[in-house]
Amino acid sequence: MAREKTLLRLVACGSVDDGKSTLIGRLLHDLGTIPDDQLEALARDSKNVGTRGGELDYALLVDGLMAEREQGITIDVAYRYFATDTCKFIVADAPGHAQYTRNMVTAASNADVAILLIDARKGMLTQTRRHGFVLSLMGVKQVVLAITKMDLIGYERAAYDKIVADFVAIAGGLDLPRLAAIPVSGVSGDNIASRSAATSWYDGPTLIELLEGAEPRDAFRRDQPLRMAVQSVARPNQDFRGFAGRLSAGSVKPGDTVRVLPSGRTANVARIVTADGELKRAVAGQSVTLTLDAEIDCSRGDVIAAADAPCEIADQFQATIIWMSDTPLYPGRRYALKIGAATANATITDIRHGIDIETFEPTPARQIESNGIAVCNVSLDRAIPFDAFEQNRETGGFILIDPETNETAGAGLIHFALRRSQNVHWQALEIDRDAHAAIKGQRPAILWFTGLSGAGKSTIANMVEKKLHAMGRHTVMLDGDNLRHGLNRDLGFTQADRVENIRRVAEVAKLMADAGLIVLVSFISPFRAEREMARKLAHEGEFFEIFIDAPLAVAEARDVKGLYKKARAGELKNFTGIDSPYEPPEKPEIRIDAAAMSPADAAEKIVAVISAAPR
Repeated sequence: MAREKTLLRLVACGSVDDGKSTLIGRLLHDLGTIPDDQLEALARDSKNVGTRGGELDYALLVDGLMAEREQGITIDVAYRYFATDTCKFIVADAPGHAQYTRNMVTAASNADVAILLIDARKGMLTQTRRHGFVLSLMGVKQVVLAITKMDLIGYERAAYDKIVADFVAIAGGLDLPRLAAIPVSGVSGDNIASRSAATSWYDGPTLIELLEGAEPRDAFRRDQPLRMAVQSVARPNQDFRGFAGRLSAGSVKPGDTVRVLPSGRTANVARIVTADGELKRAVAGQSVTLTLDAEIDCSRGDVIAAADAPCEIADQFQATIIWMSDTPLYPGRRYALKIGAATANATITDIRHGIDIETFEPTPARQIESNGIAVCNVSLDRAIPFDAFEQNRETGGFILIDPETNETAGAGLIHFALRRSQNVHWQALEIDRDAHAAIKGQRPAILWFTGLSGAGKSTIANMVEKKLHAMGRHTVMLDGDNLRHGLNRDLGFTQADRVENIRRVAEVAKLMADAGLIVLVSFISPFRAEREMARKLAHEGEFFEIFIDAPLAVAEARDVKGLYKKARAGELKNFTGIDSPYEPPEKPEIRIDAAAMSPADAAEKIVAVISAAPR
């Protein structure tokens, strides 16, 4: 019976015009995957020429692309397939432009081996360093350094040796333990499938031989402790309950004791079920369904781990984040975090430092721009099981999703849990929010007034509080200007500071609502994401977004503080409505036309709406 071929995932990367498409075309041509008349076209544009041949494993290719689409990642990576007598390869052609770091990350995240190309005429470039760093960051341990276009420099050995030495010098600061170098020419086919007489001074293997000698990442993980993220729970009948997923590390057999995380409950494996029948043993890389000998709580997003070597569990950790969104990342903004099949609400609490991926040095950073990389502290709304990314990319890697647009905003690599995550625990209190509200005889609420400076927020909020006070209600006012004299006096008016400003106020408002109060919050709060974050902190039906809608011209005409005048003169930077954006609410609970309605009438309307709200 024929031995099943090993599947390897490759990423081909390098600077612009380093010859990736030509090299890939030569690989496909020399292995008989494309005919002679398509080689030149493929060299011009690898995305416009299809592959042929009976061995193309479409399922593997489609699975990879679908996984990326499910994560919402927009990529510009061309995938190609080829095979030798012993291996099957899927190769991702990652764009070489600096602005496509996100695509390089996507392609490298699933790669077993990288082919890093360097044009022999140009030598080491900034983008070479960038791609070397990203490969190291994404845990690609096997790298083939392909010095391309050797035919254009007369196959000069000295030039080749210098380029290799230059790369080895920077590789010392990177984790690339299996590094090999080879002189090639995609056009002439030198050292691709057969050794070239033009490089008689090179006595190493061909590119194909180097690739065939590589190992899948899963091979390195089979000796590690068991990890399987539960993708689904199968219960076709009362006699069968199985947990389906892919082993990302270790192995398992019937009788093994496993631990389900985060609950920590243990059980023994009863059966290992697949579509082709039951197995006596499953290893990393296989997708299976496990049944257990005990009826314990286990659901999608949980991790089944070795009982004696489980994952860590924490709700705060330090991670490296690669930012993909065109909207910068600001500390304090909330995102959905997806790790394996589990999801949680996440906040970047602190950017420890950015990373200059040209020098690999840490740099100060208060926000992360598109394609930027930074080390950050991340806080979740619940504890999750995880491993460090360097130990397991599936239980240690995550994506951040913008809750408003549902786009994948960033990718993260977990390093370790923060100690405070393990030392600080939620204290149960005997007098809860319901008890506080009952003694006050009212339902807590957060009245969030938003609008441009000068729209009349504070004036109207004060009138609303006076009316509520006259009705015997217990209230508290949080005004933006007042809090900047105390709690938020350390913050400026950059977008990053504005995000943190609202995060702090939202947390204070929540605590006061938990004390049974009606909290009036009067802040410009220009960004929808922060207002939505504040809404999610409140209990259902207790958050009222009140949009004091005044056109910019009206607000500017009321400029009693002279702020618009200073902003127009360039004396006041980052002023909302002038050189910093305001994102109006799309569906506020209450909208006040501040140009047409008096503050007194507005206050009357707000109190009436709140009083009529269902309890």
